[in-house]
Amino acid sequence: MSSDTVKKRKPKVIRNEGSTPENKRVREGDQEVRVYNEEAELEGRDAQLDYSLYKDTCAALATLMTEIQELKAGGAKDGNVEIEERRRQSSVHFITLKKLNRLAHMRLKKGRDQTHETKQRVDVLHLQLQNLLYEVMHLQKEIGKCLEFKSQHEEIELVSEEEFFQEAPEEISRPHVTRDDQHQLTLARLDWELEQRKRLAEQYKTSLTSKEKIQKAIEQKKEYLGSLQPGLQNIMQASIPVQEYLSMPFERMQKQAEVARHLPPPLYVLLVQASAYAQACDKNLSVSISGDVDEAKALSRPPEDSQDDESDSDAEEEQQNTKRRRGTVGVQLDDKRREMIRRHPLSLCVDLKCKDNSILHLYFYYLMNLNILTVKSNVSTSVDLSGAISAGDLMNPDSILNCLYARDHGRETPNPANRYQFDKVGISTFGDYVSDLGHPYVWVQKLGGLQFSTDNVQAELKGNALSASHMERTMKLLRGRLQSRLALHKQFSSLEHSIIPVASECQHLFPAKVVSGLTRWTMMSYQEFTELGFVQHLMKADLALETDLFFMAVLERGTARLLAAVALNPGYPEVTPLFSLSLQWKGEGSGRTDDNLRAIESEVNVFRGELQGPRPGLQLLTNQIQRLCVCLDVYLETENQVCDGSEGPKEFPREKMCLRTARGPSRLKPFKYNHPQGFFSHR
Repeated sequence: MSSDTVKKRKPKVIRNEGSTPENKRVREGDQEVRVYNEEAELEGRDAQLDYSLYKDTCAALATLMTEIQELKAGGAKDGNVEIEERRRQSSVHFITLKKLNRLAHMRLKKGRDQTHETKQRVDVLHLQLQNLLYEVMHLQKEIGKCLEFKSQHEEIELVSEEEFFQEAPEEISRPHVTRDDQHQLTLARLDWELEQRKRLAEQYKTSLTSKEKIQKAIEQKKEYLGSLQPGLQNIMQASIPVQEYLSMPFERMQKQAEVARHLPPPLYVLLVQASAYAQACDKNLSVSISGDVDEAKALSRPPEDSQDDESDSDAEEEQQNTKRRRGTVGVQLDDKRREMIRRHPLSLCVDLKCKDNSILHLYFYYLMNLNILTVKSNVSTSVDLSGAISAGDLMNPDSILNCLYARDHGRETPNPANRYQFDKVGISTFGDYVSDLGHPYVWVQKLGGLQFSTDNVQAELKGNALSASHMERTMKLLRGRLQSRLALHKQFSSLEHSIIPVASECQHLFPAKVVSGLTRWTMMSYQEFTELGFVQHLMKADLALETDLFFMAVLERGTARLLAAVALNPGYPEVTPLFSLSLQWKGEGSGRTDDNLRAIESEVNVFRGELQGPRPGLQLLTNQIQRLCVCLDVYLETENQVCDGSEGPKEFPREKMCLRTARGPSRLKPFKYNHPQGFFSHR
């Protein structure tokens, strides 16, 4: 039987996916037709069994292919029965694989459909959940609004319940009802509040009426007083000569009080305390205000420009900025620095007058952004101060107030906050601006009531109390500083002419005849002083500071020459001047190499009480120099050798009476002068 016959008899299979699940049989011509539904078959099939069938079919198909290949390799031809049989079996397996493929796709489609349906149900449920959550949130907001609702009566401050029941009448309080019902109690208290406010409103109207009457009376009195003003001014102008004659400058004091209202707080504190001290303790002290009053008023006046004006000015500035070049960074920094160290337009001038009609002028300034006070000074005298060359720095305005208190040099600002302000604008040190702005001494800050340190016992004092606690001592120190500098200036004029001015009150401290004399007195700089070899011990001990004044004194007697380097502290005469010696005679010696020179230094530097003279000790320096001449005489006269070592008379004959010429292993000489006996002895 041929393969065509087999194909004709093969029943036709019609796949119907949309029909009912039951299988149907129909006749189509002479051929029997079977109709079945694969979806119905899919529901009764197991996917795992189909997978096992798929593997078995693939294995069987692979076996048939192998056998066909072996038959062909053995020489069988295409029409061989065995090969055809295996082909038919392979076709059946292919049909099985196609069916399994269709079933797999149907399962996949069915799974997707089920997944889609499930997702739709989930989306519906999620939407319902969102709607419910929104309704819950809306209800919660409404509940919150209800809970937060506040009635206007809650803002009214009602009287207490006890006071309400005591003062309110019974027709309003109704205690038999309100004591048990809080709502009725609140209503009753509100009614009582309304009654009270009505009564107070009536009283307010009555008070306004009386106020208007009083205001009218005040206006009438003001007009009357205003009519008196011109007459009073004429009387005040006419009384000015009388005020000056009686030293009662009421007019000047009134004008100064008006200007004082515009002073910054530190300057105002200084003005009040200095004026009070002058009135109570020092009639030779005067205080005055100087500066631009109009600029000070502009600083204290609040800005009154409206927002519209500001917006217009901003727009104009923007237009101008577009037309002009912007400033460089350096120019902006300079502007910031100038603004940082800006002074207040008003300043104070304090004048201290001494008995010799010399006046110390102190000018106090306030730096607004740094919150510190600075001071400048000037001295005016009735005599000429240009005679002494070595006294050039004594009256220097930059140094006359140095170290008024210990180690208060006035080169750096005492306000710690200024350091951070300087870093922002590139200022390295305040000392660069001292010559223009003045010195910010610590005592100046205290006179203005400014306190920046808390490490002392007066840290709790501020303002007027702090200023008052330092005013008297500071003024005495300032007057003493001026007197000492004037005395030094007069003494230096004599020293430069090789004359040692010894006051009559101090003549008894020295013998009647002093042979050694001063030949030269000159001023030195700090650098020149430090280069001297015989003063290094002072430098190492920090006894000579850069703020001191330095001088060189040269004493001579015969071939002996004594060099004395003097370090004069600004606090003279409270601080003793220091002498360091170098003797040029038979070689060179100093206090470091010669015990007797060291003893002479002690006589001059240590025994201040013997040389101070009458207080305040303004003759101390000249007495030290005179003592130095006496000690040089003793030193030279007690030497036993002849000048050139040969026989003959001594160069320095003994003229001083000494009990012993030397004592001890170091052979110290007697440098102590005993008055009135007139001899020298050892200490």
